Amino acid sequence: MHMNVAPHLLTEDRAEYERILDDALNTAHARPDLTGAGTRLTLAQLRALTLNATALVTSAAASEYDHFVKVREEHRAALGARAPVPADRPGPGAGVVAIFTVLVPVLAGSAAVIFLLVGAVLKALAPTLVFGATLLTAGLVFGVLAAAGLLCAGAGLLMTALRNSPVSTGAAPDDELSRAREAWRRALLERGILPFLRDVLAATAPPPGGPPGPAPTEPPLGPPVGPQGPPHP
Repeated sequence: MHMNVAPHLLTEDRAEYERILDDALNTAHARPDLTGAGTRLTLAQLRALTLNATALVTSAAASEYDHFVKVREEHRAALGARAPVPADRPGPGAGVVAIFTVLVPVLAGSAAVIFLLVGAVLKALAPTLVFGATLLTAGLVFGVLAAAGLLCAGAGLLMTALRNSPVSTGAAPDDELSRAREAWRRALLERGILPFLRDVLAATAPPPGGPPGPAPTEPPLGPPVGPQGPPHP
C-alpha cells in the first residue's frame, strides 16, 4: 500500500514524483550503478519500496521543491490578476451597440441592393423617368452606409480582441517556472531516487563468497534395522 503524501510533497505533485520514479526504473538496465534491478529485486518491488519511503526520498530535494512551489504560486497569482473580466455581464448599452453594429450593415446592404436593382430596371425601361435616377442615388447612399457599418463592426472586433489579449509583463514567468520545475526534477532524481535505489540494491546484494550452501546430512550409521525374526536353531 502507498503511504500518505510526504510532508515535502503536495498532493498535486504526487503523480510527477511517481513518473520520475517510473522513468528511473524503466532505464535501470542502462545504469551501471543499478545492477541487480529486476534480478535481485523486481521493478515492482523497488517501486513499492521507493513509494513507501517518499518522505525520505523527497527530503533530499526539499530546497528545490520549496522554490518550485513558491514560483508556481506566484505564477498562478499573476495569472489570476491578469484574468480578463467575464463577458457574461455586459454594460447597459453594450447590447444596443452590438445590435446596431450588426443590423446597420445588413439593412443598409439589403436596401442598397433593392434600390439599385429597381432603379436600374426603371432606368432601362424609361430613361427619361427621374424616379429611376433617384432610386439609383438612394441605392448608392445605402451602399456607402453598409460599407461604413462593416468598417465599424471590424474595428469593434479588433478592439475586443486587443482588450482580451494577455498582457505582456516583460518578465517570463513561464520560463522561470519551467526552470524551477526542472531543477526539482533533477535534484529529486539524482539526490533522492537514484541513491535510494542504489542503497536498496546494495543491501540485498549477496556476500562476496556467495550464499552458503545447505548443510550436508550425515548418512545413518550401520544397516537399517528391520523387524527381528524368530531365532535360528
